[in-house]
Amino acid sequence: MTEIIVDPELVEAMIMEMGAIGAHSGTGVWRTVYSPEWVAANGLFAKWCEDAGLAVSTDAVGNVWGKLAGSEGGKSIVSGSHIDTQKPGGRYDGTLGALSALIALKLLKAQFGQPRRTLEAVSLCEEEGSRFPSANFWGSRAITGQIRQDDPATTRGYDGETIAEAMAAVGLHPSEIASAKRDDIESFIELHIEQGPILEHADLPVAIVDAITGLRHYAVTLTGEQNHAGAFPMDLRRDPMAGFAEIASGVINTAHRLGRPAVTTIGRAEVYPNGSAVVPRSVTFTIDARHPDPEKRLELYALHETLMREVAARRGLDITWDIQIEKEPCLSDAALVTTFKTAATTQGIPTLTMASGAGHDSQQMAKIAKTVMIFVRSKDGRSHTPEEFSSIPDIVAGIRVLAAGLHALAY
Repeated sequence: MTEIIVDPELVEAMIMEMGAIGAHSGTGVWRTVYSPEWVAANGLFAKWCEDAGLAVSTDAVGNVWGKLAGSEGGKSIVSGSHIDTQKPGGRYDGTLGALSALIALKLLKAQFGQPRRTLEAVSLCEEEGSRFPSANFWGSRAITGQIRQDDPATTRGYDGETIAEAMAAVGLHPSEIASAKRDDIESFIELHIEQGPILEHADLPVAIVDAITGLRHYAVTLTGEQNHAGAFPMDLRRDPMAGFAEIASGVINTAHRLGRPAVTTIGRAEVYPNGSAVVPRSVTFTIDARHPDPEKRLELYALHETLMREVAARRGLDITWDIQIEKEPCLSDAALVTTFKTAATTQGIPTLTMASGAGHDSQQMAKIAKTVMIFVRSKDGRSHTPEEFSSIPDIVAGIRVLAAGLHALAY
C-alpha cells in the first residue's frame, strides 16, 4: 500500500503540549481522573479531534470519542488508550495511545478520504487507579458494562471522596453510567509504550502484542512461634522468617527457571513483631505471579503453592493465603495480529511479536470486541515515572503501523 506519511514535528508538538497539562517533576505529568488537569487534557483532545474533522462526543464517564464515519456503516473500529497518569507518571504511558489514534485518523482522512468502515479514536479515563485505587479501567469498564450500579457511591479515593462526587464536580452524572456501554465496536487496537526492555534489547522500534498476561496476587501469612533470638536453639524453632526466606527465593527462582515470559515478584513483606533480637511470630507478604499462556500460568501457580505448603509443613509453620486479584490471560485476535504485522511490513518497519506483562484497557475491551496492541520501544524499559521516554522516530514508526493497519481494516 501507499506509504503512510507522519510529520514527526507535529507528533512531538502534540506530545509536549499535552504533557504540559499537569506537568510535574520536570519531565513528568500528574493528571488524575476528574481533576482540573484531566478536564483540560480531555478538552484539548476533543479540540484536536474537531480540528481533524472528526465528530466529537463525551460519554457518561468522560471518555472522549472522535468519529470518522464510514460509507458502509456497521460496527466501529476503535483505537485509543487512557489519558490519566500515575502520581506522577510520564508524558507517554496511555497518553501516547490516545494521541496516536487521533493522529492516525487525521492522516488517513487527509490521505485517503472517507473510509468504508467507521473509525473512532478514544481517550479513556482512570486506567491507572491513581486517584481511586479500586476504579482502574473505569472508562473501559463503562464501555463494556462492567460498572455496577452501586460502584460510584462505594468507590472511594485516597482522599476519602467517592468517585460519584468527583464525577458530579466536573458535570458528569453517575446515574447515567449505563449509557456509556457500547455494543457496536468490532475491533479495538491500543498503541502503548512497552513499559519494559524487550524491544530495546532487540533493537527494534515496534512490537505487535499477541497476549496480555494473566496474573494472580497472593496475600500470604506464615505463623510460627515468637522466641528469643539468642536463647532458643535453631533445631527447636518455628521461625516464619526462615520459611519466608525459603519461599521468597523459591518462587522467584521457579519463575526464572521457567523462563520468559513467566515472572514472579514479592514486593511487600511485614514482620511481626519486627524486633532485631526476636524470632518473629508471623510474616505476611505478597506474591505477584504472571504468565500470558493460559495453561502455563496455572503451572506457575501450582508450583508456587506446592512449594509454600511444603516449606510450611517442614518447618512446622501455619500458612494461609488469600487470592486478592485474579486475571486470566487475554489473547489477541489472531487475524488482527496478522493484519498489523503485515501493515508493519508494508511500511518497512521491523517488529517482533511479544506478550504484555502489564495490564491494559484492551483486557476490558476484549469482552466486547476483537483486540490487539502495538508497543513502542521504551528507553531503558522505564514506565510509571517522569523518566519514561520513547523517541519520536520510534513513535512515528508505531503510528505508521497503527495507521496502515487501520487502513487495511477500514478502507
